[in-house]
Parts: sequence; structure tokens; C-alpha cells
Amino acid sequence: MVRDIVVGVVAYFGEAIYLLLQTLRALRRGVNLPDLLRQMSVIGVESIPIALLTVGFSGAVLALYTVGTLQRYGASNLVGGIVALSIVRETGPILTGVVIAARAGSAITAEIGSMKVTEQIDALRSMALSPVEYLVVPRLLAALITLPLVCVFADMAGVLGGAIVAASNGVSFPAYRESLRLLMEPSGSDITRGLVKTVVFGVILTLVGCREGLETSGGATGVGQATTRSVVLSIVLIFVADFLLTFLLFNSGLF
Repeated sequence: MVRDIVVGVVAYFGEAIYLLLQTLRALRRGVNLPDLLRQMSVIGVESIPIALLTVGFSGAVLALYTVGTLQRYGASNLVGGIVALSIVRETGPILTGVVIAARAGSAITAEIGSMKVTEQIDALRSMALSPVEYLVVPRLLAALITLPLVCVFADMAGVLGGAIVAASNGVSFPAYRESLRLLMEPSGSDITRGLVKTVVFGVILTLVGCREGLETSGGATGVGQATTRSVVLSIVLIFVADFLLTFLLFNSGLF
């Protein structure tokens, strides 16, 4: 049983890497701009409201916990920097990735899976069109472009949510802003490294979504199963990647 699981995991990662290599090769032939813009809207623009709400309230909750603890030690003026570091390094990127995996990743799998079971993928091949070039490339590029941008807006919402809660607990906006200056890297490297995470998350959710869609079988039931599997796998892999990236970017001393 363990052997079968290991073989399955290795095979899955092998297929995902092969799909990524195919996508990179197809990139050299360019991308259809209207398709790219449409996918940027679906993956990025339409995900902004839910990302703002999710990260905004997360920032508020972080501030609520943090300010109460710091007040006991007379250090409540540091709440802004602590909340901002938590948001830009961890909460913002990972919640952005999870939200878009759940919303856009599922849509990617459902759309491509529906094309697969209705033989539209086979029709593309019969016309000498590459499904990877036609379907995967614009979605991957759209995710790489839009996820960092969505994360920037989400980070701002999280910091603002924290500021509102902090102000309601006696921490002034100037003190909140000053703690940002004190605790965050002046070079902006905290923000940059957080955005690097979203790029990796974008690759994960796109490859998983497209791979599950291209492998769909079994009609409408199969599309539903593939969509569920895509969301679950994407979120699990995002959390695994987040741990590895956090170690490499913030704890290894390499960056």
C-alpha cells in the first residue's frame, strides 16, 4: 500500500513537471493576447474582492490578538509592524493562493475537463493545435502576472484591517505606521519574498488545475470529481510549498 502511494505521488509529480516543460516550450511560440487577457480577468481581477475580504479580516483578527497581548507588556505600539510582517510574509500570500486555487483553479479544471469529456480536446489535436499551447500557456501566464498583483492589494487590505482594529484599541495611526517602519525591512525585501511565494503558488494551482482537466474522464461526474481533486491537491501543495519557501526565503540565510 505504501509502495503504491509513493509510486502514485512520484508519477503525479513527473506528469506535472512534464506538463510544465511542455508549457515552457510552447511559450517560445508566443501566446494569444485575447486569451491571456480573458484568463487574467478570470484568475486575477475577479478574485480581487474575495482576496481583499479574506486577508482584510485576517489582518483585523491578527491585530485583535496581538494588541491585547502587547498591551500587557506596554508594547502595543509595535502591533502595526507585527501585523504587517505576518501579512506580507505569510497570511497574504498563502490566503491569496488558497482563494484563487479554490475559485479560479476549480474553474480551470471544470472548463478544460468539460472540453475533454465532450471531445473538444481531441478536436484541437485533429486541427494540429496543441492543447498545451492553446489552453495551458495563457492560464499559466495569467496566474504568474495576476497573483502577485492580487497579493499586493490583499496585503494592503490586511494592513488596513489591522490598523482599524488597532485604532479601536487605542493605538493611533501614526504609532501604527511608525511600527511598520521600525520592524519591516527598509528595502522592501519582506514584501518581495512574499510575492515570490505567490508566483510559485500560481504555477502550482495552474499546473494542477490544467493537469486534472486534461486527464478528466467519465462525463459530468468525472468533471465534478476532477474539480474537487484539483482544489484539494492545489491547497495541500500550496501549504507544503509555503513551508519550504518560508524556510528558504526567511530562515535559511540564503536570501
